[in-house]
Amino acid sequence: MLRVRVDDAEAFEELMLRYQNRVVSLLAHLTGRRDMAEDLAQDVFLRIYRARKRYVPGSKFSTWLFTIAHNVASNAQRTLSRRKEVNLAAKGTDTGANSLDAAAVAASGLMPTRQLDKLELRDVVNVAVAALNDRQREAVLLNKFEHLSYEEIAEIMQLTPSAVKSLLTRARANLRDVLEPYLQQGTRVE
Repeated sequence: MLRVRVDDAEAFEELMLRYQNRVVSLLAHLTGRRDMAEDLAQDVFLRIYRARKRYVPGSKFSTWLFTIAHNVASNAQRTLSRRKEVNLAAKGTDTGANSLDAAAVAASGLMPTRQLDKLELRDVVNVAVAALNDRQREAVLLNKFEHLSYEEIAEIMQLTPSAVKSLLTRARANLRDVLEPYLQQGTRVE
């Protein structure tokens, strides 16, 4: 980021390549929409580029980056709550991406039962994470998938580290409540 601050275009491209997938993934989980997450990720990197001259290396770059992503996601959620959208695409249509995903899974050589088990478990975990409130979901994603410390999450979410610890404790309890029936008895989570 120090190189970006002095207008090094290659350094900015390297930052984007290094963090783009992580930012898109986080935003997709926060907003629930992959297409929106990709657009918001562009906004995040645009904001970073615009703020490059004001960047002060006080904390880790990733903390600063995820703080910006948090703010962009919060703004998008507020905007979405004010305006209702209608999805006109039919649910059963095949966009080509689904068939590509199916071909990739089929070519992977995984046994069909294992494929189904992994897909089912992934879906159950996604449902459980989606059932968390926004703050709990964001804290879990930053902690488990981005491997950020309580202090870094606190800085991003503008909380105290003890509040983050409490938030994660409640989130884990909520996840346990949703996942336990599935893990113990195989009961499908809806």
